[in-house]
Amino acid sequence: MSVDLGSMLDESRIIDLKSETKEEALNELIEVISTSPLITDKEEFARAIFERERIISTGVGIGVAVPHVKIPAVKDFVAAVGRSFKGIDFQALDDKPVHIIVMIGASDKQAGEFLKVLASVVLRLKDKEFRRAVMLARSAKEIKELFSAPLEGLPIRDGQSTTESE
Repeated sequence: MSVDLGSMLDESRIIDLKSETKEEALNELIEVISTSPLITDKEEFARAIFERERIISTGVGIGVAVPHVKIPAVKDFVAAVGRSFKGIDFQALDDKPVHIIVMIGASDKQAGEFLKVLASVVLRLKDKEFRRAVMLARSAKEIKELFSAPLEGLPIRDGQSTTESE
């Protein structure tokens, strides 16, 4: 079962972050993701994102954070991507700065699919070459294309079918 991340991600919601702190970065992404008509209550969405971060950081390590919520104020899956060249202290699990943030909103009625979407995002972001491609992309369109590509078409290192050319 394939997850179409591209359909959740509009180029207008893929940005280079100006923020230097976790709170600023979350607010910056909340501003862009809330432009989607799929988010019916921006304040509720923001409150849920910050509450989720208070429980435990969504900075999963390896320079990546995936803030996410599943609430009634979201009609269907929606995502935003922020990229920071400088890096942001996100209180990540590995204490390293975060460079790629993927914010995801879902309806409270999408529990099953929600885990599949999160897994698909994390699987992509775990791959060093994918993260590198996101950081080197010259446009929001290129980043959207990376997230839109089927997992099978990505240079995911599984130790079997990938040849190292470095």
